[in-house]
Amino acid sequence: MGSIVWGREIAEVYDATYAALAEPSVVDPMVDLLAGLAGDGAALEFAVGTGRIALPLSARGVPVRGLELSPEMVEQFRGKPGADAVPVTIGDMITTRLTDSFELVYLVANSIMNVTTQEEQIAVFSNAAAHLVPGGRFVVELMVPQLGRAAPPEMARVFRLDSDHVGIETFDDLAGQVAWSHHWMEVDGRLVRHSAPYRYIWPSELLLMAKLTGFELEDRWGGWDRSPFTSESGNQVAVFVKMGQGARE
Repeated sequence: MGSIVWGREIAEVYDATYAALAEPSVVDPMVDLLAGLAGDGAALEFAVGTGRIALPLSARGVPVRGLELSPEMVEQFRGKPGADAVPVTIGDMITTRLTDSFELVYLVANSIMNVTTQEEQIAVFSNAAAHLVPGGRFVVELMVPQLGRAAPPEMARVFRLDSDHVGIETFDDLAGQVAWSHHWMEVDGRLVRHSAPYRYIWPSELLLMAKLTGFELEDRWGGWDRSPFTSESGNQVAVFVKMGQGARE
């Protein structure tokens, strides 16, 4: 299986390293949109991580369950206020199947790219469909590959250069659409180094994955603020509807 598992060293510093992503200005628009899509139904988060979105969504009154491959990330999650209301199953988002059905499945922060083969990324869509009621929605937040930022013969680029966090992306397998993200992070006086592969997805490829697994695109924006998705967008928030008997008209 081509999924990336975050170990203890990363899990313990994850929240501190990405604290900016947990600010209300970032989280609130995400929770607003997801709560509206869930309506009176339940939601399932693939790759729930340490609960950045699941916990505030649950606090909004939406019944939420989580699926997470890393036991160490779940350990961090379970130590937070409100975690008792959000059951988390340790398992992968490719094959792990819960018995419940949901109105909403969502996958944020580029996490589908942690699955590093196309076949298994399609399987993520299939697994989302298996968890949804007809007419339910699958929401995917995903970066848009930026072709203009690095071109042959350049095989790497610096994507983050802060005093406490340096990030370098290397383009290791252009045919397989696999790159590596390398991080050097200073957290509480400790240097943490982390590298992992990911498989980027073209916008048109994402739509094809959805069609192959019984979804239709309902909306796509350039961000959680519902800004238009254009050729200049660096990010996309795509909302797919599961088609079938009983689906919304």
